[in-house]
Amino acid sequence: MKYFFLKEVEKYLFQNTSHIKSIKRVANNTIVIEFNDKNTIYFDLTKSNSFIYKKRTTNKAFKDFNAPFDLLLQKKFNNSNIEDICLYNDDKILNIKIKSKSSYKTSISILQLEFTGKHTNIIILDENRIILEALRHIDEFSSIRVVKVGIKLEELAKKDFIPKPIMPILDFNEHLYKIYDDIEQNEFLKNKIQKISQINKKKQKLEQLSSSLESKEELEKLSQTLYEKASLILSNLHLISSYQKSFSTIDKNNEEIEITLEECSSVPKYANNLFAKAKKAKKKASNVGIEKNNLETKLEFFNRMILNLENSKTIDDLEFFYPKKNKNQIKTKKSEQYESFFFETYKIMLGTSQKENIYLLKHAKASDFWFHLKDIPSCHVLVQNTKKSIPLSVIEQAAKLCAKFSLDSSGTYKVDYTQRRNVKIQHGANVLYNPYSTIVVKI
Repeated sequence: MKYFFLKEVEKYLFQNTSHIKSIKRVANNTIVIEFNDKNTIYFDLTKSNSFIYKKRTTNKAFKDFNAPFDLLLQKKFNNSNIEDICLYNDDKILNIKIKSKSSYKTSISILQLEFTGKHTNIIILDENRIILEALRHIDEFSSIRVVKVGIKLEELAKKDFIPKPIMPILDFNEHLYKIYDDIEQNEFLKNKIQKISQINKKKQKLEQLSSSLESKEELEKLSQTLYEKASLILSNLHLISSYQKSFSTIDKNNEEIEITLEECSSVPKYANNLFAKAKKAKKKASNVGIEKNNLETKLEFFNRMILNLENSKTIDDLEFFYPKKNKNQIKTKKSEQYESFFFETYKIMLGTSQKENIYLLKHAKASDFWFHLKDIPSCHVLVQNTKKSIPLSVIEQAAKLCAKFSLDSSGTYKVDYTQRRNVKIQHGANVLYNPYSTIVVKI
């Protein structure tokens, strides 16, 4: 982050803001602040790649962050009056000092945004610069400068530099919009290619697994062969001597055959092992069709995911369909028996197979909202909810998801939705539902 740009930000905020209406984290390293009335600015404090910008549209997809940092951030700064805005110590550190009133007292808090390379951070301080919370907690083993709750924040050593004279930005408000437009233009294609590549790798693994599955006919034939061999051994036990490696007998077609005997502690035990293998092969034959169908359904989901990524127009669209996952999110994802998406703090769950649809139906809460294409077989979609209603924007997004991951052709479709309490399971994923509403969506 250039110093001259932060000076322009300081000047712009000082002249155009007096109140923080709302503040929240919308990505791992990004907060959004709505100043005054709808003057919304994003602060991305990713190390070595930080930005300050405005967007012409609001975030379509983001997760609801509920860490202690996020809770305190909103508690301290929502609906607060700005006392001062400055570059602290005339460095690349933006300080927003606010005054908030409660029924008991008036308090001063400082939001410190540090655009300082390896020390890049968001820190909440009290008026004495005691750390109340931070986006990144730094212990004494990681850095000389410790960032922990309850201690006084150590000052950063200011680097000696002479700011280069720069032409003033005539329309700084429009410039903030242009920053995001440039970011989106530069990152969009790269992200799209990367995400589609990741999906294709998953597809290849599933295709390899599917092609490696034995056919039902082969497994049934193997089961029959093992069963017949075991039966012949048992029926000829009286003719087989100890340590005999093979013997001749007559099969069911009245033909003479030679049966080999593997080394085993006893011939009867070997025969019983063959019966067990025959039973296992028979069971596998009955399940291989289900397993292959599940793999094909998953492949179909990945194909539709790629189609939706290819049709995405913005980075927000890409992140909604296939967001970046941190390590603990990956572990959670592996344990989920459905696909999940996040939109306006709501979790939307989608079943990609009959098994996943059944799981969603069985584990949904009565207040969750359920979606299904009208009079057409489709995936089941559920929106986690604890109230009697959900916003229309969430209904539209969930309905579009239901259509996009159930159909391959674009068009206008009807989607029924109701709360889970109104859905009655008939058999498997087949249901009856009433009352319900219907929404028309275009995909």
